[in-house]
Amino acid sequence: MKIAIERTALLRAVAQAQSVVERRNTIPILANVLVEAEGDTVSLRATDLDIEVVDRAPARVERAGATTVSALLLHDIVRKLPEGALVQLAADPATERLAIQAGRSQFALATLPREDFPVMASSEYACSFVAPAGALRRLFDKSKFAISTEETRYYLNGVYMHVATGDGGVKVLRCVATDGHRLARIDAPLPPGAAAMPGVIVPRKTVNELRKLLDDDAAEIAVSVSDTKVRFATPEITLTSKVIDGTFPDYARVIPTQNARRLEVDAAEFARAVDRVATVSSERARAVKLQMEDDRLVLSVNAPDTAAAQEELAVAYGADRLEIGFNAKYLLEIASQVDRENAVFLFNTPGDPTLMREGSDTSAVYVVMPMRV
Repeated sequence: MKIAIERTALLRAVAQAQSVVERRNTIPILANVLVEAEGDTVSLRATDLDIEVVDRAPARVERAGATTVSALLLHDIVRKLPEGALVQLAADPATERLAIQAGRSQFALATLPREDFPVMASSEYACSFVAPAGALRRLFDKSKFAISTEETRYYLNGVYMHVATGDGGVKVLRCVATDGHRLARIDAPLPPGAAAMPGVIVPRKTVNELRKLLDDDAAEIAVSVSDTKVRFATPEITLTSKVIDGTFPDYARVIPTQNARRLEVDAAEFARAVDRVATVSSERARAVKLQMEDDRLVLSVNAPDTAAAQEELAVAYGADRLEIGFNAKYLLEIASQVDRENAVFLFNTPGDPTLMREGSDTSAVYVVMPMRV
């Protein structure tokens, strides 16, 4: 294999690939990226056996072929090369080395045979459709903060992507995540061809890797789903992942429908106030008390051993007086999801789940459990 490629194109491709590679693994080949050159394209493939990413870049291919090389080393070398450099890669099977040259810089990296590199088995996908990158980004960005990190409940360690019935009986593409303390449910218009999609739990690592494909609002993402795998693809990048083998709980049961006490508040102002008063809360509890009465909201923290804090906000609230406590971190995470100016909180009693949405928009709904203060 012998190719010449522009440094920026190679860096983008190897950066995407190396981020999938696990830093600590017992199988040497999994630390490598598979470099394949053919026609006028070079592709870089990396996997941790659960996720596989293939990134393609244009290149001048003098001699087609393939080899595997340390993903981390290749990324570090290319990252440190001068911008605009032309990078030449040449693999020599006899010496088991990959020669890298850019200007006066030369490197020789050890390689492993391409035959040893595990390629994720192809899958028969039950459903394929195309979705706008912006819609997918909103679905995953607004839900991923609620993914559980508790390994014992592994079926909560991802985002549940499925077809659901939204407002007015209209079918929607929905993403849900919960850790038992907070829940996010986000809806988007159902793309053509997605109605038969099986519900799948997309793992946390896949959600984070997928985010790199979704920056361009104008991009269209080809999505393919089976019972065991999900694939997201652009013309340059293909991300394939196993899905979590488990049953996501019936989340609809924990979304309150009878909460009648309504608080409307400027979302950014609320988040800043929570952040300020939480400064003095204990790291373990992080409890913030909300007191509401007559269009007034008082946020307070009382940590007897260290300090106390209080802040008052003007809000829209006309229900009975209410005192309720929350984990400050959960409040901040939910408030930071609001794209509109105002956040609407719907309360029942101090011991019941609280619902939050963005103004009158019901396509994004959040639930947070209270705590004693």
